[in-house]
Amino acid sequence: MDGDKAVAATSPFIVSGSCLCGAVQYSAEAPPRSVHYCHCSMCRRTTGSAFAVLAWWERDQLEWSGKFRVYRSSPIAERGFCPHCGSPMVLAYDGQSEIAVHAGTLSNPNVFPPTYHYGSEARLAWADCAMALPAKETRERF
Repeated sequence: MDGDKAVAATSPFIVSGSCLCGAVQYSAEAPPRSVHYCHCSMCRRTTGSAFAVLAWWERDQLEWSGKFRVYRSSPIAERGFCPHCGSPMVLAYDGQSEIAVHAGTLSNPNVFPPTYHYGSEARLAWADCAMALPAKETRERF
């Protein structure tokens, strides 16, 4: 994962976001290809919450300012966070061209609501959010 590309200066359509302290920022000239809730135990633990909300882009669609720190979160994926404030920033599966940013880091997350649940087999019984959306079980196994 590359966390230090320069942020694009101008664009007709820009999606942007940052960590809590602003040291790591990103932008894209296209909307995310998908946004979803993830209920898997790794997403719960990395966010410290009942689920994560992830927005997915092709890696080369995101421009970065500042550098996030990367760690291997499982045998199949890496995650990135701000080394200054600790905000979780990204998830990237090995060998995939896509990268997910945590939707809470978007400057305007209301524009991109989640459209489905992922890891639904691990959903906490008390996590009552958008229950009418389609649900998919986790595909990745290790």
